[in-house]
Amino acid sequence: MFWRGIVVYLPVNIVQVLAGFGAIVLFTRLLSPVQFGDYAIGFAVSSLAQTCLFGWIEAAMGRFYMADREPQGRQTLFATLYSAFFATSLVVALIAAAIGLTPWSMAIKTALWSALAACIVRSLLRMAQERRRAAGEAVSFAAYDVAQTGGGFGLGVLLAQHGLGGAAPLAGTTLACLLCLIVALPPDIRRALEGKVSLPKLKAYALYGAPVALSLMFSLAISNTDRLVLAAFRGEGAVGAYHVGYTLANRTLDVMFVWLGTASWPAAVAALEHGGRQALDQVARTQVNLMVLLGLPACAGLALIAHPLAGLMVGPQLAVQAAEVTVWIAFSAFFAGLTTYYFNTAFTLHRKTGRLIWAIGLPAGFNILATLLLVPRFGLAGAMWAACASYGLGALISVYLARPALSLPLPWRPSARTLIATAGMAAAVAITPVQGGAPEIIAKACVGILVFSALAWVINAGDCHDLWRTFRSGPVGQEA
Repeated sequence: MFWRGIVVYLPVNIVQVLAGFGAIVLFTRLLSPVQFGDYAIGFAVSSLAQTCLFGWIEAAMGRFYMADREPQGRQTLFATLYSAFFATSLVVALIAAAIGLTPWSMAIKTALWSALAACIVRSLLRMAQERRRAAGEAVSFAAYDVAQTGGGFGLGVLLAQHGLGGAAPLAGTTLACLLCLIVALPPDIRRALEGKVSLPKLKAYALYGAPVALSLMFSLAISNTDRLVLAAFRGEGAVGAYHVGYTLANRTLDVMFVWLGTASWPAAVAALEHGGRQALDQVARTQVNLMVLLGLPACAGLALIAHPLAGLMVGPQLAVQAAEVTVWIAFSAFFAGLTTYYFNTAFTLHRKTGRLIWAIGLPAGFNILATLLLVPRFGLAGAMWAACASYGLGALISVYLARPALSLPLPWRPSARTLIATAGMAAAVAITPVQGGAPEIIAKACVGILVFSALAWVINAGDCHDLWRTFRSGPVGQEA
């Protein structure tokens, strides 16, 4: 199941990578540093608002759709959750009205209004997607994801070309989601209209979804509050430089970990439910070995080519500062991905989600405090240091809270061999002649891949010999 998921979900993640990098290349050139800063602030607000207000509704739809198998039960599910969604949307409308009363510039107001609109429609589409994923409609889920990501990027570029400024990328996302909802929403709304709202069910949904949403809020606090603090102390231009550097590193590794995590979760659940703890440990060991084997060299390689990559992809006004951010955030993204998609799954697999709140809440609190202390004095560097320290601390806290009963395997020896292979790769890349631009990136990438692959196979980094054997038998044979 794990290896089959790795193959099936690959195209979706390729589209996300292309759209993410395309946004950096084009929006840093179509928008001024201040406009890009407006967009970065709006993006942070949109993400926080969606998770805070609608996250529990999305989580409940994904969890309870299969639990309420009877037609009447599902009608109640839809009626209750969609009623909660539209009631919550009124709160967003009030926030938008309050923004209109502030003395802020029209540019930032427009970006924030676009962010809140994107928050509403994106969450509505997410509910429809969660229902389809729970029902096993993977192709439909993926199609809407691709349409939202690719369509939002394309429409955002058009709006930026027509002078919408920092609001353009967010407005593009809103329009793309609305087009998807024309097809995705009517069947769900019909079910909702056929059912009745149940207050006891609403309570059950909220009790399940609230801890999940709270943990996601803490996670977003680590990755977004630094932008708000930078805006307050250093201005929107600093936010733009930080956001583009952060995105360049985090997007690259996050998409990889999302891809691996999407395939890992159902395989881990199936192993635990059907084979018990021993089967879970076997599957988990394979998963973490692959995550480290791919993630660690990707992290190091990204840091090593940060400057030519930023020079190639980022507008000249932001490139130098963005490259400095990329180096630090590459390591932050590695810790974040490994913690989110491996360490923290111990709590959800064993249904101990209360510990998940602590596992994410403690590093989030540390990040806010460190950001407030470091950014006023050190600016961008302070935000980078705070982010890297917070994600590293989060990994340690998750491992500690999961021990001993909930812990997943930590294969130290295979990971140590991966670290050795990565160090050899880094040394080879570091002595590769500097050419600048695309030639330097291509040369160093080729050297890095060849050296790491050779070293990894020779010393069996990440137990890659076993991974190769299970991959060959997994997607084409029985589910692995």
